[in-house]
Amino acid sequence: MAFPDDRRYTDQHEWVQVQGAAGSPTVVRIGITDHAQDALGDIVFVQLPDVGESVTAGAAIGEVESTKSVSDVYAPLSGVVAARNDALTDAPETVNSDPYGEGWLVEVTVEDGDGDPTAALLDAAAYQALVEHS
Repeated sequence: MAFPDDRRYTDQHEWVQVQGAAGSPTVVRIGITDHAQDALGDIVFVQLPDVGESVTAGAAIGEVESTKSVSDVYAPLSGVVAARNDALTDAPETVNSDPYGEGWLVEVTVEDGDGDPTAALLDAAAYQALVEHS
């Protein structure tokens, strides 16, 4: 199971990666983790928020449907949806095959002021420990 250390994680099994150079506002890319896609099984449908939609940290922003179940995807940070991975409409299984790459879900513009907006999220080691002890 992969736990890339170039991103942050939530206890709900989403990952967040800052895009581009640090600054204000910051754009982050969000997806579900390798652990999450493995637990879900074969993903057959992904519902994503619209570009321009405001999202609130901790609130559901979409759904991932697999042959086993339907799971909510939660916003790790508050902001405005800047982009969505529309390629998943025709190829939702990309989330299974490449969860940390082409299987990303949305990009969100967050107002971070000073500092890293992802600092409060789990680092790779903490997320790995969470997964291994659950």
